[in-house]
Amino acid sequence: MIPIGSLVNAAAIIGGSLIGVMLHSRFPERIRQIVFQGLGLSTMVIGMQMALKVQDILILIFSILLGGIIGELLKLDTLFERLAGKLKKIIGSKDTGFTDGLITASLIFCIGAMAIIGSFEEGIKGDTTILYTKSILDGFASIALASTYGMGVLFSFIPVLLYQGALTIFANSFQEWFSPLMIEQLTATGGVLILGISLILLEIKRINLSNLLPSLGMVIILTAIFK
Repeated sequence: MIPIGSLVNAAAIIGGSLIGVMLHSRFPERIRQIVFQGLGLSTMVIGMQMALKVQDILILIFSILLGGIIGELLKLDTLFERLAGKLKKIIGSKDTGFTDGLITASLIFCIGAMAIIGSFEEGIKGDTTILYTKSILDGFASIALASTYGMGVLFSFIPVLLYQGALTIFANSFQEWFSPLMIEQLTATGGVLILGISLILLEIKRINLSNLLPSLGMVIILTAIFK
């Protein structure tokens, strides 16, 4: 099947990023700062709302811990930085915030209930409503992000398209595997990671979220084994 919702989402990110890049020099620093503070606080609320859907807190804790250890051993953060650096070199960008923009935007757009549940809804039911709604939100968020980080944000459409598209196709092929419990546990784990994003946006604490991404896979495995 063709993941239409993810294609629309990618297009919204590209459009929003282009607007943000054009507004880059026109945004006063205090406006950019308040926009990021607002985005950070909103992201925190979304993360808390998702995390509170947890059904088994022990599985969530072990998923985060084991996922983080796996990520550190694989050095995912270094891998992502190298990939972003290669992409920056290919397109000839001299933007100093390219790598940070690409990684930050990718994490914000990929880790979330709407990305997961929206992809499942399209894959299982053919309903693109959630992903279309997410596209609108991501489009506006990409304007704010690109106005600060630059062109790197635009290229976050690549991991979004690959991630959500893969989830949609996977859900369509293996829909009987995903029980409501599995989706809630996955959503809660994603919520914890989103809380980490909010701490970065608010400049409270720099968390190595790239190396925590395997937690999303671990929660599926642990939930399948113990539930």
